[in-house]
Amino acid sequence: MAELELVRSKAAMRYQLVLQFAADTIADYDALIALEHHLIDALGNNSVDGHDMGLGETNIFILTTDPHTTFRQLAPVLVRSGHMPAVTAAYRRTDEDKYHVLWPENSSQEFRVA
Repeated sequence: MAELELVRSKAAMRYQLVLQFAADTIADYDALIALEHHLIDALGNNSVDGHDMGLGETNIFILTTDPHTTFRQLAPVLVRSGHMPAVTAAYRRTDEDKYHVLWPENSSQEFRVA
């Protein structure tokens, strides 16, 4: 029954928030994993949906009903860990492909997950 509730919970999450960092070393990967654990502690296991690394970038994927609120929740974790200056945060509806950049504020850069 708990597994069914998890599936329902994830289905209700209409947005994917992505935290992206430049990275290409094993140390970068280790830092990604450590940060992911801090984010899980801040949000709970149901929201953090995994990570990837490749082509010079790392991404942490988060499912959410409200990407703006979720990013505000995570901002203190990113500041404490020293990742805030290096992160680009963007979101998309789970049924769409186009991302909208949340951070850095007022950014006009195009966001992609490689």
